[in-house]
Amino acid sequence: MNTVIRVVSALLLMSLPSVAEQQGVQDELLDHMSGNWVMRGTIGGNQVTHDLVAGWVLGHQYLRFHEVAREVDGEGVPAYESIVFIGWNETIGRYTCLWLDVTGSGARFPEGTGYAEPAVDELAFVFDTGDDSAIHTTFTYDRESDVWHWLIEIERGAKHSTFARVSLTRQ
Repeated sequence: MNTVIRVVSALLLMSLPSVAEQQGVQDELLDHMSGNWVMRGTIGGNQVTHDLVAGWVLGHQYLRFHEVAREVDGEGVPAYESIVFIGWNETIGRYTCLWLDVTGSGARFPEGTGYAEPAVDELAFVFDTGDDSAIHTTFTYDRESDVWHWLIEIERGAKHSTFARVSLTRQ
């Protein structure tokens, strides 16, 4: 009888969601990214303005942001659009970022997945694009002004070049 009770108890415990699953990711830094933002700066040598909406999804496991350029082509289609998921991977002790955009580069795995070590007020993601190259995407939060600064650098061998430098301010 004791064996049956232990087996039933074990099965019930296994079927219950863990505390982490119930609460989702609790991350103060990512909480600061949640909201509606205007992104302004330079990308690929061009001045840009994008709208960005960020919020928690999938049981508070991921911060998703949706970025859309205000610049449009001749048919009225935004010049750029992305959907990005940032989460915490407890197993490896790093942030994970999945970047999906209109260029299709995020759909090529693992190139569309970046990792960042935990740091104070910074998410410094590295996306390994293969062939001794990577994309470094660093989000830095300025608590005093409630502004995010975003730097994207391209690494090819030993050479680094700046691709984007933008700031996000709340709408």
